[in-house]
Amino acid sequence: MTPNAPRGTRARAASLLLPALLLVATAAATARAQPAQGVSGLERDKWREALNSIKYDVKDNYYDPAFRGKDLDAHFKAAEEKLKQAQSLGQIFGVIAQALLDFDDSHLYFVPPGRTASYDYGWLMQMVGERCFVTAVKPGSDAEAKGLRPGDEVVTLDGFRPSRANFWKLGYLYYSLRPRPGVRLVVQSPVGAERQVDVLTRVTQGQRVVDLFGQNINVFRQEAEDDERERRESSRTAAVAEDLLVWKFAAFNLTDAEVDEALAKARKYQSLVIDLRGNGGGAEKTMLRLIGNVFDRDVKVGDIKRRKELKPLVAKTRGGDNVFKGRLAVLLDSGSGSAAEVFARVVQLEKRGVVVGDASAGAVMRSRFHQHQTGSEIYSVYGASVTDADVLMADGKSLEHVGVTPDHPLLPTAADLAAGRDPVLAGAAALFGVKLDPEKAGALFPVRWRK
Repeated sequence: MTPNAPRGTRARAASLLLPALLLVATAAATARAQPAQGVSGLERDKWREALNSIKYDVKDNYYDPAFRGKDLDAHFKAAEEKLKQAQSLGQIFGVIAQALLDFDDSHLYFVPPGRTASYDYGWLMQMVGERCFVTAVKPGSDAEAKGLRPGDEVVTLDGFRPSRANFWKLGYLYYSLRPRPGVRLVVQSPVGAERQVDVLTRVTQGQRVVDLFGQNINVFRQEAEDDERERRESSRTAAVAEDLLVWKFAAFNLTDAEVDEALAKARKYQSLVIDLRGNGGGAEKTMLRLIGNVFDRDVKVGDIKRRKELKPLVAKTRGGDNVFKGRLAVLLDSGSGSAAEVFARVVQLEKRGVVVGDASAGAVMRSRFHQHQTGSEIYSVYGASVTDADVLMADGKSLEHVGVTPDHPLLPTAADLAAGRDPVLAGAAALFGVKLDPEKAGALFPVRWRK
């Protein structure tokens, strides 16, 4: 739940990355203080200063004054020693990232500089219960050509076995920290044996353009344009019966007016399903506006717990005819995080509706983005998301590493994924007496691939 979300950080929440970065640290240690060949002294000094800046971001702003039991100075000193042995810029970024990941905090992470190249893997995967599956494959991609299909269970990815504990770090590693030109998977189809699939990533090189001050405007303009397009396309609705509207809400990044508009449409129906599957969270302001549109009274969401204060977080109702008063269901899955989890838990605690689907991510803290730059004539912009508060729900409990357990647990099978069926949405509709064919439910909101 992020008041100020950083630009270009789409992946969220933990141990494929740990072993991957451990390999970096091990390789550095075996260098035995030999001078690194791939990094200049000037470049190393630049990122040592960056590591120090991030240390003070944590020291000055982290919500826990005990830093989760860590000696902050010793912790970052150890990271600095590893940084001295890094053999490449990628390893340097790995050391900085690991220094924050060691806190085991879903909202504390390093945001590396933007890249001129974009990486399109051409397929998506997701944890379903305790198993990992391919959920979509892009038409025309190398993944499709190599025979990767929805419903394939991902046994290993580049030698590591995905789990709920490490899944968000997978996204962080592959999309933000160290994108790969190709990946090796071991997968198993619903009716077949295990097989190895080597998939090439579509890498598109952009032109590096800088202004007179060295700012990489090409990268940041493209990121801003991509983010804005995704924001506009994140909210989709579909009427599946005369009295049931489904709202596919992909991210908490809408304006108040856009939230109000969606709920104005919902007020024409007796029942509303808000589909928060895959919604990793976003702006607290958007979440509060959504709550205010479905409750006819002010609601205490919980308490914001900072270093030295405990402050109530209250959602103000829009009141009267501006509120949706019908039946409400919320859909969750393992990709539902942060603000999505808080909203669903409020619905549960206040008995406003039902929650259907899979257990959520358990990535619920409150953070702010701290932006920095390093270098002189040509500089790099980087930053860190730093947790400034925990969120204690109205029952006094935190959702971090816990998540939301649905009232009605319901998971798709590998066969469902392969056939494009959505039994979760169909099951939610059935709770309201609406018959929705799982095949038709699966076709309501097709994946929108970035071109």
